[in-house]
Amino acid sequence: MASTTLDRPEWHNTTVISTDVAEEIARLKERTEGGELQIHGSGALARSLMAHGLIDEYNLLYFPVVLGSGGRLFPEGGQPTAFERTEARETPSGISIRTYRPTGRARFGTFPLDG
Repeated sequence: MASTTLDRPEWHNTTVISTDVAEEIARLKERTEGGELQIHGSGALARSLMAHGLIDEYNLLYFPVVLGSGGRLFPEGGQPTAFERTEARETPSGISIRTYRPTGRARFGTFPLDG
């Protein structure tokens, strides 16, 4: 858990990180070996970890509703990154869930459209 205010977490097996989040996440990833670290709902934390190449997989949920505005997940000026889709599913209520893994730097050029 990354927090600037929390001292004692109530969740089992939780590590509180309050300084140099990217460095501490990199250390946790080395120690986790096959386990997983998750980010829920913190776009600022996600963007910070993206900038350091510390996110291995993205689960993006698309809801069938338009709200009119919102925050960006991928920042302007961020590192151009290519992704591969590893899973796609839809819930009975129409929520699309897509899982992507970064594959490195984005390549630019032309490509044929599927059709």
